[in-house]
Amino acid sequence: MSELSLHVKGMKCEECVQTVETALSQVAGIERALADYKSGFVKIEYNGYNLNENEIVNTIVQTGYIVSTEGINYS
Repeated sequence: MSELSLHVKGMKCEECVQTVETALSQVAGIERALADYKSGFVKIEYNGYNLNENEIVNTIVQTGYIVSTEGINYS
């Protein structure tokens, strides 16, 4: 299991959180996504063998938010 924390610009409320979490939960290989609009970060647990970071970032971008490359943290 891999973890990724992304800084997502534009999340301002719980509805934004739900939008991002729902989109990510529909991606095969993502086990859990927890977004926090107050910090602007999304923590994602995923199967790194079936999914790469670009696919995760693209999913968030498709929901209408911007992912800051400065805020990418891998573990």
